[in-house]
Amino acid sequence: MVCDRCILAVREILQRQNIAFNAIVLGTIELQSYMDPHQKEQLQKELEKVGFEIISEKNERIVKQIKAIILQEIFEAERERNQNLSVTLSEKLNFDYSHLSSIFSKTEGKSIQKYQNELKVERIKELLEYDELSISEIASDLGFGSAAYLSTQFKKITGVTPSKYKANNSNKRGFLDIF
Repeated sequence: MVCDRCILAVREILQRQNIAFNAIVLGTIELQSYMDPHQKEQLQKELEKVGFEIISEKNERIVKQIKAIILQEIFEAERERNQNLSVTLSEKLNFDYSHLSSIFSKTEGKSIQKYQNELKVERIKELLEYDELSISEIASDLGFGSAAYLSTQFKKITGVTPSKYKANNSNKRGFLDIF
């Protein structure tokens, strides 16, 4: 679940299934009580209809939480830039960063940093297509030290500079497996 519409869709499914819950936040549902296997199967079927799935294996759950936190950090309008991602993840998930990094790499086949950079590039593409912010403003908004560093990272992943990407309307944003 990566947006308010996603949360609303899940809320409606839970309500239709008469499944009591306390909260729904990015990537997580806090249920009021245990679901029996039949309820869980029915919920899974309904969630699949809208492109979601239930993640119950511990490492997969941790990876989904890491992705949700990274996504929130990138797309949240007012975020703190004082803290490194490693500190944020450790504090929010109550695990040592090296443990989280190991789980993520084994599950996803790439580092947390590489995933974060790929997601940032997709966000940069989106902001370039909106054409409302300069590259310097995008760099500042996404926590890059400078427009030059943003450009270097962008080119490393896409093969073109942000300016060339912006000038070439034939480029289309890719789909990143967020969850």
